[in-house]
Amino acid sequence: MTFKGRTALITGASRGIGRAIALKLASSGANIVVAAKSAEPHPKLPGTIHSVADEIKALGGQALPVQTDVRSEEDVKNLVDSTIAAFGSIDILINNAGTVNLDSIENTPLKRYDLMHQVNQRATFLCTQTALPYLKKGNNPHILNLCPPINLKSKWLKSHLPYTLSKYGMSLSTLGMAEEFKPYGIAVNGLWPRTIIATAAIDMLMGEQGKRHCRTPDILADAAVFILQKQKLELTGQLLTDEHVLKNENVHDLTSYAVEPTQPLMTDLFIDANEGELDASQL
Repeated sequence: MTFKGRTALITGASRGIGRAIALKLASSGANIVVAAKSAEPHPKLPGTIHSVADEIKALGGQALPVQTDVRSEEDVKNLVDSTIAAFGSIDILINNAGTVNLDSIENTPLKRYDLMHQVNQRATFLCTQTALPYLKKGNNPHILNLCPPINLKSKWLKSHLPYTLSKYGMSLSTLGMAEEFKPYGIAVNGLWPRTIIATAAIDMLMGEQGKRHCRTPDILADAAVFILQKQKLELTGQLLTDEHVLKNENVHDLTSYAVEPTQPLMTDLFIDANEGELDASQL
């Protein structure tokens, strides 16, 4: 699986899932644009655009760190312009930047509601629309949105509808983009973890004990690579889970991705738990 000569623009790439995907694609030869707000070290959150760019360069890859607030039209335009100036193309766009707040309608301030929709659904629209002229000319162009399958069971609606709406907005956008962009040969898919992933967000929501029931971000990175290597419109318009992608590629032993293999895994939001798993709807 080689991505040599292809350029991937990844939002939210300073840590967590975005960082893992960036490193995986870089190790396969891709040029990486590391886009995120984090340009300076945070006392509680590891990683900046510069630290990830340095990791990529240590692998022998090419990286461009660009500080970006995905809510800002000016910042996103600068991000795309900087990418073209540095690498001459955009072949892959990964809309990974996101924010989460699991409160009910009653307990969600409007400012928090607006933030989730701006960073999740609106930024997916803005980044995609701004990059589209270059994706049309890209080498095997792909858009990958980090968004879930749409599960309309009431438990995903009753407790944290503001967040659910922002993520389902991304999912619906994925399906619509896939159809709209077919004439341009641009594949568009959604990817979501079947189980909770050990990230800074999980630290805040569940603490260190919660991590014991997680997988590492590497499972998303490996699944993303399998999706993005597909040729032209071989795979498009799908809302996929990491497990589905890997098992479809004959990767059935997922033990190595577990933070603690002896612990039961917790399914992620919007995913129904199987017997023996913990249910994220209890968060």
